[in-house]
Amino acid sequence: MYRILFLALLSLTPQSLRAGDKPNILFIAIDDLRPELGCYGSEIAISPNLDKLAAEGLLFNRAYCQEAICSPSRASLMTGARPDTIGVIENSVYFRDKNPDITTLSQHFIANGYEAAYCGKIFHKDDFADLENSWSRKPAFDRLDLAKPTDSFALPENRKILKRNLQLLEAKYGKGIGKTGLVQGPAYESADVPDQAYRDGYNTDLAIATMKDMAENSDKPFFLGLGFYKPHLNFIAPKRYWDMYDRDQIPLAEHRDGPVNGAEMGLHPSFELRVRDGIPKSGPIYSELSRTLKHAYLSCVTYVDAQVGRMLQALEEEGLRDNTIIIVWGDHGWHLGDMGIWGKATNYEIATRVPLMIWTPDMQVRGESTDALVELVDMYPTLCELADLPLPKHIEGHSFAPLLDEPERTWKKAAFSQFPTPALREWAANPLSKGMRETFFGPLIEDVEERIIAQQGNKWDRELFEQHLMGYAMRTDRYRLVVWRDYRDQKAEPVFIELFDHQTDPQETKNIAEDHPDIVNLLVKQLNEGWQAAL
Repeated sequence: MYRILFLALLSLTPQSLRAGDKPNILFIAIDDLRPELGCYGSEIAISPNLDKLAAEGLLFNRAYCQEAICSPSRASLMTGARPDTIGVIENSVYFRDKNPDITTLSQHFIANGYEAAYCGKIFHKDDFADLENSWSRKPAFDRLDLAKPTDSFALPENRKILKRNLQLLEAKYGKGIGKTGLVQGPAYESADVPDQAYRDGYNTDLAIATMKDMAENSDKPFFLGLGFYKPHLNFIAPKRYWDMYDRDQIPLAEHRDGPVNGAEMGLHPSFELRVRDGIPKSGPIYSELSRTLKHAYLSCVTYVDAQVGRMLQALEEEGLRDNTIIIVWGDHGWHLGDMGIWGKATNYEIATRVPLMIWTPDMQVRGESTDALVELVDMYPTLCELADLPLPKHIEGHSFAPLLDEPERTWKKAAFSQFPTPALREWAANPLSKGMRETFFGPLIEDVEERIIAQQGNKWDRELFEQHLMGYAMRTDRYRLVVWRDYRDQKAEPVFIELFDHQTDPQETKNIAEDHPDIVNLLVKQLNEGWQAAL
């Protein structure tokens, strides 16, 4: 009898020995992905792997980021604190510079007995960001017999365009211009290359190798981050993913104008796209180009979906799925011509609503969705609860773990986002601002200024609008409220207020704040009471 028991124990793998212990965490981030997936009702997106995961787990229909741009969103969710609290409200700020001692999500897991590594983009920074704190090891490069892509473009002609643009701008502005984001190649590429020719395919292979290495050579559970760069601009994907779509069947945005009576400071002229080679620096993005850009975006979505599928298949093959929590999230939404914008960086639904799904080995409800209002900042406390870890005191999110068993239960009264005035702030703060106005977007920026001044009248204050104006958004079950105010003085009179009724206007085409002062007053009071009062 004892011999049989001994032999049975010997047959157990290290993974299965941990099956009753702490769960592994597979933490998948997708950059610039709005809920343009089949599981969210997209009639065109091809996303079978994410759709399958959603059908096996829980899909969040109303999840929101804390700020619709990469660095603030990722810093917030990884620290479990909101943008104003950690002082990260724009991409140029690195969260550790402002918060040297804050404990990040993966760092907290390390402190509680986990191994942690990441491949790709988790923080908004170069490879191995915050390695000394947030990660216990580097990826398993030594297990990967695959060359890392050294260029963003696969096609030689596109590499030449990028090199030419760098040379032209360096001749005018000097060295360092390439770090400003102004030097870009084409906005999209379709190349007949394998998935690993681009970094998302390579990083998927690297993540699989790292997962295997941690499972085989460590007696600790793992926290593995896999961050995909696509569908962020540039929209680059292997040709076979482009070929999955019939371009003539791709629908364009229905509403291509800003909200009627909306805040002129709340929109921007798609700067991020317009710096790309071949994109008009002013004027409309015409229909054929719009269709090409959306085709390119969708191709990237399908490319990333395929990488998610490869990662999940590897998890299964290693026998790790039954003891691994899988969570997939997008860092913010993206306007695909909606409201006339190509990009993120607004306070509207299309930029702040994100895809979010979770699968756990022991969740009681599968294949369901929930309309509960949740936020990305809630992921930190949720994963801690699911892994039975204590919660740090600085956390400003609320665990949505109970929704995994009761998706319909009563939940938060509101979700909160914010964004500084996108039209002027970045350009005013950049040392090349004057030159950029002359070379790139002079007419665009002047038009934005004129429209804001015309709307604001005697409220126009250049320093406020360029440096200190923040839009604070609150999404309730029915409404979206956006209050524009000086973030240095939360008691100051709002510069402008927007109100959208999602019951009658889900695409936020008309600001009705002036018509409903009583509703505005109630919602502004709720906004001022903050996230804790909404629980």
